[in-house]
Amino acid sequence: MSARTLPLLFLNLGGEMLYILDQRLRAQSIPGEKARKDEWTDVDRKRVMNDIITTMFNKKFMEELFKPQELYSKKALRTVYDRLAHASIMRLNQASMDKLYDLMTMAFKYQVLLCPRPKDILLITFNHLDAIKDFVHDSPGILNQVDETFRQLIETYGCLSAGEFQLIRQTLLIFFQDMHIRVSIFLKDKVQNSNGRFVLPISGPVPWGTEVPGLIRIFNRNGDEVKRTEFTTDGNYVTPQREGSFELYGDRVLKLGTNMYSVSRPVETHMSGSSKNVASRAKENIAPNPLAKEELNFLARLLGGLEIKEPGGSETGFRLNLFTTDDEEEHAALTRPEELSYKVINIEATQEPARRAQLSRILGELEVAEPRAAGAGKGEDLLALMDGL
Repeated sequence: MSARTLPLLFLNLGGEMLYILDQRLRAQSIPGEKARKDEWTDVDRKRVMNDIITTMFNKKFMEELFKPQELYSKKALRTVYDRLAHASIMRLNQASMDKLYDLMTMAFKYQVLLCPRPKDILLITFNHLDAIKDFVHDSPGILNQVDETFRQLIETYGCLSAGEFQLIRQTLLIFFQDMHIRVSIFLKDKVQNSNGRFVLPISGPVPWGTEVPGLIRIFNRNGDEVKRTEFTTDGNYVTPQREGSFELYGDRVLKLGTNMYSVSRPVETHMSGSSKNVASRAKENIAPNPLAKEELNFLARLLGGLEIKEPGGSETGFRLNLFTTDDEEEHAALTRPEELSYKVINIEATQEPARRAQLSRILGELEVAEPRAAGAGKGEDLLALMDGL
């Protein structure tokens, strides 16, 4: 497992979340002069996007995120995105939040599967950040926050070897391996089967620095080529024209990670049979997780920087529905397997005693065993790091 995977996972999933929210907010927005008090306007959309991006790229939050650490569970990360999605006046109910998270995870899983070489995961991340910069192009302060994260990515990942990127890719695939949610866009484009598994192409550009398959070279002990043998392939492979840019600005060439919702079309998610079986097995497995306490410590220091903005004065929070109608949203909430719905753990970052008491109550409910000696107390000295935000 790579200790450098978490920032890439967080930023790419966050980018997908912003794509989806922007698309849904645009679809539901009403011209300002015609909108009622409880309806979305384009001003509201920009405010929501700015608030979420500001919170997402908070400097101290990013510093904590970029520290080498193991990848945490799906439930722990889901809690972070729950908090992040509510960092503005927007409110999502449980069913819409479930759908949002499903779309985020399946989109990035597909991108990881398709990236030609492990290092291209960094280009996918840059595509997400390039799009996020477009969302806040008229807000210099927020733009500077995103650029600072860009520089952190270049500094942290620019010098990694191909083997280290391969380990990062394997860590991401292990994280996604049991997730087989069907998404209408992927089903319609025939890149996903009815069981939720992706169809990988056998044609297209080969990874940068490699050659189109079809030729075998044989060398002698001196390194001289002595024979060539050609063979036919079932795929139609092409050589890429150039390598994508790993600089702050430049042509990424790779299109994975760009906004697939830029052309408006309905997106639905469906639970596949395999995912339901996984949920059932998870319910049966009630053995305590020795890392649960460490995950809660991780959440305590991460969520401290993600403050939910409560509507002030006469202002009310706006509800965003990721389904076509309210009836569809209510039906999804009723039919969603309980094991796949997550409750938000709200941790008050400014009251240390209350926070520790809350963690103790949570740990008591989870019947968590004490962490292994090697990881005991991990993160305890960092609990107060986010208090000043």
